[in-house]
Amino acid sequence: MKGLIHNSRVRSPFLGTVVAVCVLCGGCRSKIDRAAEVKIARVPDASPGGPEKLDYIEGTVTNAKAGQHIVLYAHSGVWWVQPFADRTTTNVLPDGSWKNSTHLGTDYAALLVDAEYVPPAKMEKLPSIGNGVWAVVSAAGKQGAPVAPKMIHFSDYDWTVRSAGSDRGGESDAYDPANVWTDEKGFLHLRTAERDGRWTCAEVSLTRSLGYGTYNFVVQDVAHLPPSAVVSLLTYDDAGTEAFANEIDIELSRWGDRKLKSAQYVIQPYYVPENLFRFESPAGTVTHSFHWEPGHVTFQSGIGSVQGPIARPAASHTFSSGVPVPAKETVRIIIYDFHHSQHPSQLRAEVVIEKFEYLP
Repeated sequence: MKGLIHNSRVRSPFLGTVVAVCVLCGGCRSKIDRAAEVKIARVPDASPGGPEKLDYIEGTVTNAKAGQHIVLYAHSGVWWVQPFADRTTTNVLPDGSWKNSTHLGTDYAALLVDAEYVPPAKMEKLPSIGNGVWAVVSAAGKQGAPVAPKMIHFSDYDWTVRSAGSDRGGESDAYDPANVWTDEKGFLHLRTAERDGRWTCAEVSLTRSLGYGTYNFVVQDVAHLPPSAVVSLLTYDDAGTEAFANEIDIELSRWGDRKLKSAQYVIQPYYVPENLFRFESPAGTVTHSFHWEPGHVTFQSGIGSVQGPIARPAASHTFSSGVPVPAKETVRIIIYDFHHSQHPSQLRAEVVIEKFEYLP
């Protein structure tokens, strides 16, 4: 005889709980599983949402089975899986707690699901209990006054300074606008720093898309950075539907391993072997550049502050497969720590960008 599933639900305005009780009947034998319960302990602000607006959501699970995990959704017109379409799993820790970043929405939801459950990228309504879903909880976002983002002017462009969390690098990081500033020379500074007992990162993004052309970044010496620090100079399309939409990267990092070369050129996704080229970045001030044209991206790195094309590059590489076409991508400059929880003594870092230049 097939199993019967009965649901009971309790929801408060800010915290929600759904309890699922399963009664499995087979001949004269019956078994009642303990109810699985999910709670949201920290709910983000209510907001129409958007690609730049993220915050943390966290909660607890009781009576979860081995292998089960949380899947998060935020409501902005429809329910969107969080935090990213290619990273939908939120692990349940041994103490039953869970935490992840989410794009903002008007409402939030957490699903306790089996390991085999494949969450839809978006849906009109939340699923019912069954088919791999063991519990569903939803909560309205907190009401609060909207906060205007910090803006900065650098190299004759306007940039938005990130304040929301992100899981770039595979681990949730906090971002603090205080970690970004320009000095008397107009140079851009980004740092990682401790504030209120937690480590924070820095990111700026251009306020408009540029498309095909040459992108130059003049970066002061990064040899002093700890091996886990990552400086990323890239384009990225938040509005894109692909996991790595229009992401073209110059990444300066040893990824926590001093034996690795200090930099890489990347056409995402990075795990495709022909999409990545590692090299040792020269010492001192370096101009890192890529020229993006239909079907090709040519990267170059040259010693010193170079205006226009780099005549004598110290490193170069051309990609001719998997090259994106322009859409709504914007330039980003980021500093963060790779797997920061593994390098608690190496988190303080600062990078100085002397100039950004774009040539159509």
